Amino acid sequence: MLVPVFLKGGQYHLLFIQRTGRVREHKGQISFPGGAYEKADKTLLETALREAKEEIGLAPSDVEALGELDDMLTVSTNYIISPFVGLIPFPYKFELDQWETEELIEAPIAVLQKKGCFNEEITIIDGQEVVGYTFKYGEKVIWGATARILKQFLELIDSQIA
Repeated sequence: MLVPVFLKGGQYHLLFIQRTGRVREHKGQISFPGGAYEKADKTLLETALREAKEEIGLAPSDVEALGELDDMLTVSTNYIISPFVGLIPFPYKFELDQWETEELIEAPIAVLQKKGCFNEEITIIDGQEVVGYTFKYGEKVIWGATARILKQFLELIDSQIA
């Protein structure tokens, strides 16, 4: 998975996608671009870049890889996600895969860091307490593994600023 960061109007932003209702899993969810590892991929970073190319038309050569976040497990589908943070140019002529990607969401990092944006909830899944996070950006709600990845990213950049 690629966590795309870009500078727009003097502020750093994150780029999310909203998945279509046609995809097999995670229909309609907001996520970062990404998908499954394929045998032809040499590394998980290569997987993230290939998937970003397929889903939003972002050329791998246009991404400056900045680092990798911790792997995340999806609760409902048991996928292990390996997120990579990458700096991308802006503006950019994205080409959305209409089957997978409904829309792009550009969210300023400063807005996502505001207290009213974040919520933590305890949910019971299969008899186990699971901590879940949500971020609200306008009318959009970011939850699940994407919210956990976003939380880790924001905590990491907060620790670097402090």
